[in-house]
Amino acid sequence: MSEKRTDPRILRTRKFIMDSFIELSSKKEFKDITVKDITTEAMINRATFYYHFDDIYDLLEKVLSEELLINLDCSIYEKNKLDEVAFTEIFKATTNFQMSLSNRCHRGYEDTIARIIRDQLEVIFFKMLLNHHPSENDEALKLMATMMSWGIYGASVEWRRTNEKIPPEEFIKTVIPYLKNAIKS
Repeated sequence: MSEKRTDPRILRTRKFIMDSFIELSSKKEFKDITVKDITTEAMINRATFYYHFDDIYDLLEKVLSEELLINLDCSIYEKNKLDEVAFTEIFKATTNFQMSLSNRCHRGYEDTIARIIRDQLEVIFFKMLLNHHPSENDEALKLMATMMSWGIYGASVEWRRTNEKIPPEEFIKTVIPYLKNAIKS
C-alpha cells in the first residue's frame, strides 16, 4: 500500500493561513482577531478557513504547537538519555519559544501557551523515561513525565519573571543534579 500524500496546495494554504494569523497577532490582541480578519489577510474565503481549522482557537493551538515543535525538535530528545545536556537543551528551547512569542504576540495567550508547552514536554519526557526505564510501570512514568513537564514549564516562567539576564542554561544548572537523581531512583 502506498503512503497517502497531502496535496502541496493544501499545505501551502494552511501555512499561509497560519502565517497570516501570526502576522495579525503581532498587531492585535487574540480576543480582537476574527476569522474575517484572517481570511482578509490570507486572501481566502471563510470556507477555506473552515476546511483547515475548526475555529480561531483551533488555529491558535495548531500555530503554537507547530512553533513549539520546531523549537524543541522532539526527534532529537526522544531517543536521548535524560542527562544534563537534554535537560538544558529542553529548558533552553522552552525559554526561547516563550521569548519568541512574547516578542511577537500581545498578551492573552498565556493559558493556551502553558497547556501546549506542558503537553509537548510531557510527550517528550514520557518517551525519554520509557527509553531510560523500559520495564517500569507506564502510569508511573506518565505521572513522572507530567511532573517534569510542569516543572520545566514553571522554571521557564520563573526565569522570565526574575532572571532573564541570566542565560537559561545557567539558571537551570543548579537543579540538574536533583533532576538526575530523581530519574535514577
